[in-house]
Amino acid sequence: MKFSTLMSKARIVTVAAVALLAIYGFTARLEKDASGDQATAKVGTNIGDKAPELAFMNPDSTKVLKLSELKGKYVLIDFWASWCRPCRMENPNVVAAYDKYNKASFKTGKGFEVYSVSLDRSRESWKQAIAADGLKWKYHVSDLGFWNSKGAQLYGVNSIPMSFLIDPNGVIIAKNLRGMALHQELDKHVKSL
Repeated sequence: MKFSTLMSKARIVTVAAVALLAIYGFTARLEKDASGDQATAKVGTNIGDKAPELAFMNPDSTKVLKLSELKGKYVLIDFWASWCRPCRMENPNVVAAYDKYNKASFKTGKGFEVYSVSLDRSRESWKQAIAADGLKWKYHVSDLGFWNSKGAQLYGVNSIPMSFLIDPNGVIIAKNLRGMALHQELDKHVKSL
């Protein structure tokens, strides 16, 4: 092969590499959020994704409670139902985590909250289960859609209990934490004493 042909091919490869880097830099800049310091995560239900917004009525149908109201806190999005025995068996652990971490000091963020999404059909059964299990947090929501719950469909929930732990920026950092696994994950984010 001639030296000039080799140089021509090298020039083409160099130009292509520079063009790809320029395109990458341009698209990376487009992905920056309004503050300019952090790329915006894609909305989805995988670890690393920004959690999709949820906004449903509270148990008394007096107020819509939005997940985005909890920005700045670690949040456990907990899909459950009064008729779900495994959910009811997990509820004491969720209550214990709430009690332990709700007022804790985190490295980033301002505490811990639970956002419970019920797949109940009956408002009364749902409210009775909240009381019976001592679910003391205020973020209880449902559209009473059973398996057709819009929240469950949005998050791809096909069995319960199912949970998503999100960080103060609303990014999913863990899924399906049960028992001590929830406490162990939260411990990673709590300030050392």
